Amino acid sequence: MGRALAIGVDLGATTVKAGVVNKKGKVLANYSIETLADKGPAAVIRQISFTIRQLLDQSKGTQIDGIGIGAPGVVALDGGVVQYPPNFSAWTEVSVGEEIEKEFHVGVNVENDANVAALAEARFGAGKSENDFLFVIWGTGVGGGIILNGEIYRGPHGGAGEIGHVTIDHNGPPCGCGNRGCVEAYVGQRYLSQRTRERLKPLLEAAERNISKETPSKIVQLINGNLDLIEPRIISMAARQEDRLAREILEEAGTLLGVAIASVLNVLDLRLVIVGGGISAADAFVFEAITRSVRSRVLKSGKEHIRVAPAQLGNMAGIMGAASLVWMDEGKKHAKLHR
Repeated sequence: MGRALAIGVDLGATTVKAGVVNKKGKVLANYSIETLADKGPAAVIRQISFTIRQLLDQSKGTQIDGIGIGAPGVVALDGGVVQYPPNFSAWTEVSVGEEIEKEFHVGVNVENDANVAALAEARFGAGKSENDFLFVIWGTGVGGGIILNGEIYRGPHGGAGEIGHVTIDHNGPPCGCGNRGCVEAYVGQRYLSQRTRERLKPLLEAAERNISKETPSKIVQLINGNLDLIEPRIISMAARQEDRLAREILEEAGTLLGVAIASVLNVLDLRLVIVGGGISAADAFVFEAITRSVRSRVLKSGKEHIRVAPAQLGNMAGIMGAASLVWMDEGKKHAKLHR
């Protein structure tokens, strides 16, 4: 029979990442390519297919049990239909699973991207000894996955866990989802970079008027004065160099994320939050800001028991979790974790 292997695909708005994975969660080969999310669904599906073909070519002679795909947006419970993913142009409802299955003639399982990352952390990472936790993925946007009683909780329509669209200010800035004041509109990658530029502009202008040689922030040095190059990675680098403005920006972002997390914990009666995405590699002060914010807003009965932990699987979580979908009990509406 050979080894039990699957291909896991992590579909992001910027990059399609995929890997060949075994049942222990080991990624044996991986490949990535630009998503072309602004080119429409047909272009994105071609990119997914190309990535899978590259892996199959790299692993000639390897037989796979199936393909799992983690995708942003709501994934319909009947499987494979990805609905209104944020930051994807001209996309309403697309049968991604059906399209990929027709091409590769193996079973294809599709799930929300944050859910598959939560699944990976539950099986192989920071949540493997826990039955109940909230998983938050903080990167380009903010997503979430809910693990209850050892299962992914998807809700009756497949859309549970969208923590990025918890409103933290009803008069706040517009969000890509159509709402206002969502936490993603404050701490998502694009918005965080934009807010940093807005903080730096007056400081730069003041420095120019005073003909000062001192730069207002190490962020400016790291981007050689080109504010268009600001991204969270740069802000984190500056914070590690003890840049005051960078630390303030990241602490503020952690505090705002904590506001949204606290609301979810109060509703679901959870105590553990696992935070993944790019921020999971952040310095401890960011997690401390999140924890302080959460504890200041949860109900008194839970304050002392709250834990905010970094995810352990890094960039491979989406691939590992997507591949794991292939071996789930196919008769379940919820993705049951095999412990």
